Amino acid sequence: MKADPTAQAKLLQLAEVDAEIGRLAHQRRTLTEHKQFDDAEQRLRDARDAAVRAETRAGDLDRDIARIERDVDGVRARTERDQKMLAGAGIGAKQATELQHELDTLARRQGVLEDEQLGVMEEREAVGAELEHARAELAAAEEHIAEIRVRRDAAEGDIDVSRAGRDRARAELVAALPDDLVADYERIRAKGGVAAGALRESRCSACRLELDRTFIAQVRGTPADEIVHCEECGAILVRGK
Repeated sequence: MKADPTAQAKLLQLAEVDAEIGRLAHQRRTLTEHKQFDDAEQRLRDARDAAVRAETRAGDLDRDIARIERDVDGVRARTERDQKMLAGAGIGAKQATELQHELDTLARRQGVLEDEQLGVMEEREAVGAELEHARAELAAAEEHIAEIRVRRDAAEGDIDVSRAGRDRARAELVAALPDDLVADYERIRAKGGVAAGALRESRCSACRLELDRTFIAQVRGTPADEIVHCEECGAILVRGK
């Protein structure tokens, strides 16, 4: 393949632009804000889970309190009814005994329910404090992740602006080069290495390796418009004038 030496020299500019694009891509991938955001997301998930657990437990206790209150109200209503019947006229001794026995049983039942109610209410108070703390942690986690998102997006935006400039520069360089030369360059670049390097004395700037003297002699004897590839890395070897 042949190409004007001036066009070959532009490959060095293209390789530098591609290196800059690669550095910008790496910088974008490795922003510290990405790790911070991942950590903040985990914190947010943990805070949400804690809030859900506290809300669920609080709801369960609220239902228990409501159930106990209904049971207590039922016992009180039955106690009031029995007391009225016991105080009324015309009941026999047997019925009075039965009513008194039931009143004693209801009193014990009410005592048990009220003790249970007190215990559940104390637990509900503790869970309420836990829920308040969990909600505060959730709000803080949401605020924290929002702050990191702003920083991350700003950092990515700055890099993207630089990347857009480099992409435009690359497009201009490619447009000014012969298609077959670009195709050769892209073929090498697709393998993951530097696709073009300058021959500096006996060293390839793409792979930075010292080249064999025999190979260097062959290169020196090759016409300037002939495309030469580095024997070590395969990059297009751009010779000086």
